[in-house]
Amino acid sequence: MPVLQTLHTISPVMVGIFQRTLKLRAALRHLSPHSTLSSPAAATHSLVSPCSKLLPATSWQFGVCCRKLHTGADRPTPSPAAAPDRLPFSRISQEDLTFFRKILPGRAITDPDLLESNNMDWLKSVKGSSEVLLRPQTTEEVSQILKYCNSRNLAVNPQGGNTGLVGGSVPVYDEIILSTALMNNILTFDSISGILTCQAGCVLENLSLYLEERDYIMPLDLGAKGSCHIGGNVATNAGGLRLLRYGSLHGTVLGLEVVLADGRVLDCLATLRKDNTGYDLKQLFIGSEGTLGIITAVSILCPRKPKSVNVVFLGCETFEQLLKTFQLCRGMLGEILSAFEFLDSECMRLLNTHLKLLNPISECPFYVVIETSGSDPTHDGEKLHNFLEEAMTSSLVTDGTVATEDSKIKALWSMRERVTESLTHEGFTYKYDISLPVERIYQLVTDMREHLGDRAKSVVGYGHVGDGNLHLNVTSPAKDPALLAAIEPFVYEWTARYNGSISAEHGLGLKKRNYIYYSKPSQAVALMGNIKAMLDPKGILNPYKTLPDNLK
Repeated sequence: MPVLQTLHTISPVMVGIFQRTLKLRAALRHLSPHSTLSSPAAATHSLVSPCSKLLPATSWQFGVCCRKLHTGADRPTPSPAAAPDRLPFSRISQEDLTFFRKILPGRAITDPDLLESNNMDWLKSVKGSSEVLLRPQTTEEVSQILKYCNSRNLAVNPQGGNTGLVGGSVPVYDEIILSTALMNNILTFDSISGILTCQAGCVLENLSLYLEERDYIMPLDLGAKGSCHIGGNVATNAGGLRLLRYGSLHGTVLGLEVVLADGRVLDCLATLRKDNTGYDLKQLFIGSEGTLGIITAVSILCPRKPKSVNVVFLGCETFEQLLKTFQLCRGMLGEILSAFEFLDSECMRLLNTHLKLLNPISECPFYVVIETSGSDPTHDGEKLHNFLEEAMTSSLVTDGTVATEDSKIKALWSMRERVTESLTHEGFTYKYDISLPVERIYQLVTDMREHLGDRAKSVVGYGHVGDGNLHLNVTSPAKDPALLAAIEPFVYEWTARYNGSISAEHGLGLKKRNYIYYSKPSQAVALMGNIKAMLDPKGILNPYKTLPDNLK
């Protein structure tokens, strides 16, 4: 059956318009099964002389001026993304292990083989040397761990699903890894209000499946949903594919339970839509990347599961046409528009080459994935029909296809969601998560291509047009310090020139901490440092991350 006919509520007129104007495919081609990830080589390390600087009035050293290179010994100067020298934290002792084994029987791991995956980030670009992995199951156990570590001056690396892309979820040196993987219980769900309360280690996809059985969905959706934890999502303020419709976690998270550096438990696990009593402390921890406290439980507002979902995959000749399609889409689809994503022809090439995913439409310079979600199939179908008719008669799109069946919807979404996976097969990837005024999004990609010339293997762009978020990726056959020097700080200077943000949703972690001043004024960064010093005076929580080495 032709794909267009799967959209039962759209009139025959629309089908005729598609067939005449777009010459759409009769059906989606079968896409290839999930491919196995490959990994770039691990980073090499070289040492430069130490030179540290203390933060006044605290015992925590915010940073150092000399760094241990993660980018190769041939760099003439250290990269701001490289790791600083190790701070004077205590080393793990046999006495410490005895304590951890007592409070976590069978869950204090020291086997190097078992620790290996927790020491390495998903991109295989940052590798720590932690000797201890702790796997608590309760908030009380996290509290005991942090109280002890704070008293012993032992650094702690909180870790969820370890799907981060900026080196924020793995140790830099020998920090103790505190994994929330066993804190995976759903605590309560109110089917009237749609408020879910769960432990921080719940996998996002598991929460989604749980809610779908109850006619609800999670307000966020990520490509890494099969591995990422809700606690990590909140700690990094993850955005994802549904932000256009449901907003950020700053709005959907209603409450948090957080364990502070000294072991105190901050219970702000509210389930109220409105609470205007004093400072909204939970907001401090959303996006703090585990540097202010460890999130142990979350309450989140979940929307009802839509009864009508349609996905459209369109092709555009220019990015200007793509932006005009977005404007038209927002105006005509209104409240049912839930996603507007884009990828360029280079992304499509990678999907086809490395994952054997076939383009469901004819070749175009740009592709768009549009999703609508609503409660009335007839109403939604009519709105979609009117939008597509206008887009085609205005010559904004050159080809496209529509799906309403689950299998075909997933097939179309895979063209966007698996771009990150396809990049892992292309060699070493330098990844940038940029927020810009929507009209500037793709200009950065074209300017970067011109700037780098043939020094890069490929420069690709994709992302969330709906919220102005570009994922810029530059690949090379192997890690290339000279290429990195050409990319940075060019990419950050370009972003700052157009009033963008150097991190839209991935956070700063280890790799971007020293670039924060491109997006935040020195007064704001200094205040962040004061908050860190107040909540974690010894700096044991996720050190070397988020804040710059030298506060101005």
